[in-house]
Amino acid sequence: MGGGTWPSSVSGVIGLVIERVRRADVADIAEIERRSFSDPWSPASFQELERNRDAYFVCARAAAEGAILGYVVAWFAADEGEIANLAVAPEARGQGTGAALLDAALDELERLGAVAVYLEVRDSNKTARRLYASRGFEEVGRRRGYYRRPLEDAVILRRTHGSAVVNAER
Repeated sequence: MGGGTWPSSVSGVIGLVIERVRRADVADIAEIERRSFSDPWSPASFQELERNRDAYFVCARAAAEGAILGYVVAWFAADEGEIANLAVAPEARGQGTGAALLDAALDELERLGAVAVYLEVRDSNKTARRLYASRGFEEVGRRRGYYRRPLEDAVILRRTHGSAVVNAER
């Protein structure tokens, strides 16, 4: 996903800016991760991502005060993309931040030529599954017992280029 940096861009959500993660953002992102997942990625993982110019690693920031509200990690190889991680701070959920982050990642992956985008989600995460379905993702498989704490299946979702988008806001 080369090139180094993505310009700041205002998402479709009023008061929200999507921009490349900076070194100073990593601690806040690691905290959102810890509060969002029972088996979180390590702060060191996010530090490595911040330095990796081939990863798409952006955050959603409140335009007014600059607080980080969420982030997404994606990568591209050959003609496929993967949404590797997406989280929104608990207090900012339900306001369109996750959708804005997902849309930004999908736009970037499409720009790079991805004909399919994959992701994994907990079977029980109905809110995330509804969001992904609204962007044309469909279930294509399962990884039995993939998630720990608690043990749960991962549902593998795929969105192919040109998939119908249900959400009219997009």
